[in-house]
Amino acid sequence: MKNNDTICALATAQGGALSVVRISGSDAIGIAASVFTPRAGKPLGERRSHTVVFGDIFDVQGHTLDEVLLTIMRAPHSYTGEDTVEISCHASPYITRELMINLIEHGARQAEPGEFTMRAFLAGKMDLSRAEAVADLIASGSRASHRLALNQLKGAFSRRLSSLRDRLLHLTTLMELELDFSEEDVTFADRSHLLTLCREIETEISRLTDSFAVGNAVKTGVPVAIVGETNTGKSTLLNALLNEERAIVSDISGTTRDTVEGVVNICGTAFRFIDTAGVRRTTDIVEQIGIERTLEQLQKSNIALWVIDPMMNRESLETTAQRLLPLCRNKKMAVLINKCDVVDAITITAAMNEAQALIAKFGSGVEWSKSDMWAISAKLGTNMDKLHDFLQTAAALPEVSDDAVVVTNVRHYEALRAALGDIRRVQQAMHDGLPCDLVSEDLRLCINHLSEIVGEVSSELVLQNIFKNFCIGK
Repeated sequence: MKNNDTICALATAQGGALSVVRISGSDAIGIAASVFTPRAGKPLGERRSHTVVFGDIFDVQGHTLDEVLLTIMRAPHSYTGEDTVEISCHASPYITRELMINLIEHGARQAEPGEFTMRAFLAGKMDLSRAEAVADLIASGSRASHRLALNQLKGAFSRRLSSLRDRLLHLTTLMELELDFSEEDVTFADRSHLLTLCREIETEISRLTDSFAVGNAVKTGVPVAIVGETNTGKSTLLNALLNEERAIVSDISGTTRDTVEGVVNICGTAFRFIDTAGVRRTTDIVEQIGIERTLEQLQKSNIALWVIDPMMNRESLETTAQRLLPLCRNKKMAVLINKCDVVDAITITAAMNEAQALIAKFGSGVEWSKSDMWAISAKLGTNMDKLHDFLQTAAALPEVSDDAVVVTNVRHYEALRAALGDIRRVQQAMHDGLPCDLVSEDLRLCINHLSEIVGEVSSELVLQNIFKNFCIGK
């Protein structure tokens, strides 16, 4: 990314009544003045920062495109820290396309994904963790994920990391002073005090690391695996939960060969449902791979929905249970006897009794009770309200407070895990009585890992990999 260029991009999604085109860089105001004429008052170059001007925009041939509102934000008092102009026009694809062409004709270039936010980071307007929160805020699909992203954007996570690094630097200083004056019999802090400081820091980093389990579920959705034999209605159930035709539904066994996912918000909680390949004996290589992926997804999920066709062969059902249930240990599980719209009550009751016996036989450690089994019709939506209630209870996500610091980013989690390993090595070395010079290196590593999160030691390649996942215009 060339940060000395003036960039432009459509900053709003299509589909509304209005669009905003954003321009940022040293020539932003001059380029905007080339495509815009105010209806009254001073030229753009003479306007004060944070003023809104009414006027007309033009295409390359000088024809009027639209009457617009243009906002000027002069450096450094803008999102990017550069001169910035935002043009609010009607949301016609033709208008925005022709306006972008004219801006590029006059010296701007199309912004790359995340380039506006990357410039804000490079200008010191925000650290890297806050910059990443911008993308999370845009992508938030639930109240909890929105709250966590907004809290991170406001700097709560950054302040916690800053406090940790200050304490680590203090600990490093005490150790280095101890090392410098060791031959002069001067003591700045005894080992027990240093160990206490280490334990406090380790506890804080460990708490942040552990919060990722909740944070990731809030951000990406609580993972729910839909499992069972082939042709039991798993794909129909996924489509019913998502209220769209996401998965292919067929009477042919083995239609689903790979996992199909979809996220839906149920009463404020995001759930990520994973439709999996049916489990059965097969010689088909592709289907075998699909079944292996089913088992992998089941292991990664927090909740399992075991879908049973009450008319299926009992021997086949036992084979499926033998493979699936051990992987549900310590997971919440619901047993859904599907197709109640075409099966009589006696057959459904027999299937329930069989499932209960199989859970007793193969399901040691599965978090399940008789109330977590009922008949449904995925096709007609029968008893789906019971499933929604079960999911809400099974998710058991804690209420996210306004000031909560919860890790939601995989990059942050990996850096915190590395820092946790560093501080634990420091503790062990101090406990073993090793010299301070051997301990201080791990302390510096710990500080560096925390600094990676806020971007103080990140390479340009790392930054580009982060910002390329942003939407264009942000």
